[in-house]
Amino acid sequence: MDKRENILFSDTFAVKDMDKGGKKFDRISRLDGRSQTHDMSLILDVNTELYPVEAGDKFKLTLSSSLSLGDSKEPAAFRKGEANWRAYVNGDERSLADDYDYVMFGRVYRYDNASGSKVSAFVSFGGLLMCLEGDIRHLQNFIVGDTIYLLMRKI
Repeated sequence: MDKRENILFSDTFAVKDMDKGGKKFDRISRLDGRSQTHDMSLILDVNTELYPVEAGDKFKLTLSSSLSLGDSKEPAAFRKGEANWRAYVNGDERSLADDYDYVMFGRVYRYDNASGSKVSAFVSFGGLLMCLEGDIRHLQNFIVGDTIYLLMRKI
């Protein structure tokens, strides 16, 4: 599988606001961001103890169906739908995660296309939630029930 086939969405976001409705949890913050290229809006829960984020920060966000870099002998842990990636984190195998600072594994639980060309994809990362909203062209590969990786790095 080619690396580009794994990537469902990728863009640079600017954090507009943090914890808009007030902080609910000690180590978790909800960021409100806007993409710079595709005119997408993002609401994302982030563990700020592991990955500190503040209003005004810019980061690259990539959503991928696999961590594989496209090698012909793809490790089983990086195949679509597999959650046993931990065995490779500190190993010799390179993955897409090596290029990012913050990685989460989750599942698409809702896809809302009620407002014409604007759609929303909802993903749960073990209770940390994400809503990505924008043009249908950029979110057409999201399927309810599919597992995905969220990868972030600051710019």
